[in-house]
Amino acid sequence: MGAIAEAFRSGGPWMYLILSTSIVAIGIAIERFIFLFFKYDINAESFMARIQKMVMADNIDRAIKLCNAAPSRALPKVIKAGLTRANKGEVEIQNAIEEATLEVVPEVQKRTDALNGLANIATLLGLLGTIIGLIQAFKALENASPENRQRLLARGISLAMNTTAFGLIVAIPTLLAHLILSGMTKKILDEIDQYSVKLENLLVTRGKGGLDDYEEPDIDE
Repeated sequence: MGAIAEAFRSGGPWMYLILSTSIVAIGIAIERFIFLFFKYDINAESFMARIQKMVMADNIDRAIKLCNAAPSRALPKVIKAGLTRANKGEVEIQNAIEEATLEVVPEVQKRTDALNGLANIATLLGLLGTIIGLIQAFKALENASPENRQRLLARGISLAMNTTAFGLIVAIPTLLAHLILSGMTKKILDEIDQYSVKLENLLVTRGKGGLDDYEEPDIDE
């Protein structure tokens, strides 16, 4: 711990700026992890299998209640919007689904991309600290007395190396968190796109009285 504290102290004010960046990144990563993995995500395949079964049994009310049982999940919010217009025309069903999607998507995407920016900021702050440290080191060679030159040179190089290292220490896990959270965000949004279209087709077919001949469209790609 003493070595870490000394490295942090020798890094100068740049270390505090990088530390502040890391605190913000950790906060965003934890918040997004909780929301994406525990609030918005759902077993979409199982959920939609139950919804489809209820719709084909003409039990729209039970399907809506199933959506209400998971009020914070992203997909049920969109599916519920379509179900509430199940007895309307194709255009109204489509508009309801699109409106709900436009409300849900920004909530799912919110702040995830900020992690990529924070990782770049941490890296650039480390690089800036490196440049400042090297400038100090060269000035020490130019202006310092011979007995102080080595000490000032070592201080400048220490600033340069420590800020670079700390910037990368912050940036690499932040980029990893961004990669993981972006993958989960894409999964949720892809499921919304896929299953909202399937629901729309199902409800339109129901409205035309053709559920007995309904075949689930292949739109997985």
